[in-house]
Amino acid sequence: MTGSVQSGPSTADGDSRVLATVVDILESDGYDAVQLRAVARRARTSLATIYKRYPTRDELILAALEAWMADNRYAGVVPHARAPGESLYDALMDLFRRIFEPWERHPRMLSAYYRVRSSPSGKRLLDSGLGIVGPAGLELLSDVDDEFINSLDTIVSSVVYGLLGRFAIGEIAITDILPTLDRTVYWLTKGYEAGNAALTEVAQPSVQGRGGR
Repeated sequence: MTGSVQSGPSTADGDSRVLATVVDILESDGYDAVQLRAVARRARTSLATIYKRYPTRDELILAALEAWMADNRYAGVVPHARAPGESLYDALMDLFRRIFEPWERHPRMLSAYYRVRSSPSGKRLLDSGLGIVGPAGLELLSDVDDEFINSLDTIVSSVVYGLLGRFAIGEIAITDILPTLDRTVYWLTKGYEAGNAALTEVAQPSVQGRGGR
């Protein structure tokens, strides 16, 4: 029947087409080029349909970013334990490369991510990512003490946010992000492991001394 409201798979297909259109615009023309009328025209849908699902432009861009990150940035993130003999540094950097390398291939998506992350909707974007990355990171850190985990989270989160901001305003290249993160993780894990080794060395003589009495 002409004019009937469609639901089910066709509605989902239409929604996916709208979000894919937003991603195309973000990648080709940037954040400011996303306008609802242009999206409706390119996605072959009505403006009213878009407004019904996404009341504001910001909501539409946020949904498109979430969908893109699920398909790209977080696609390779699967919780798993460290391999036998694998260092904490190597395990963490393998995870971070899976997360950040897609940005290097899609720099305008990173710019859009930072814009949304810095907006009132940013917490939702952050939380959706933590829901995927958090379990994977904790699995790698399963034998690490909570104090170090909390410090690592605070420091790395601050470094990453600062790097994204510097990239967004043109201070650094997108390819500078991972090397800086690499050095940060290297020195944090090296310090943690050195501290543990020192504690072990201090404890061993006292144990031997008690055994020799």
